[in-house]
Amino acid sequence: MLKLNLSNEPEWLDLGHGVRVRLLPLTTALMVAARNDQSIADLPDDSGDEQSALVFAKALGRLAITDWEGVGDEDGTPVDVSPEGIDALLDVWPLFEAFQTEYVAGGLLLDQEKNVSSPLPSGSSAGATDIAMPVSAPAKPARKS
Repeated sequence: MLKLNLSNEPEWLDLGHGVRVRLLPLTTALMVAARNDQSIADLPDDSGDEQSALVFAKALGRLAITDWEGVGDEDGTPVDVSPEGIDALLDVWPLFEAFQTEYVAGGLLLDQEKNVSSPLPSGSSAGATDIAMPVSAPAKPARKS
């Protein structure tokens, strides 16, 4: 069953290392806007998955992050959220991973669920369990006419 979150209020996400970010809900409009970010269009055709994921995460972060805590300059003075600051934040590997796992992947899980049918035992999503009882004897062949 699809569980809809009808709230459009931003929520806090703990990225670890004392950093929290306040994020807009991951909506279709937000994903489409991130996909249309100029930084993605500027990616070379031979970009790898890792580079594409980082550029997309930064584009999404610039749209979704509205506030943060635990982010400061070299002297430890808190800094305001800015596009450059978001890019720098997501250059820190553990914070990037937390953002990807907790925020971006949460939105993509629904895409993987598709229509919530059970996995096919012979397909790439092998894993469905049998629910039918085994037969005691094979069926007789059909009569020939």
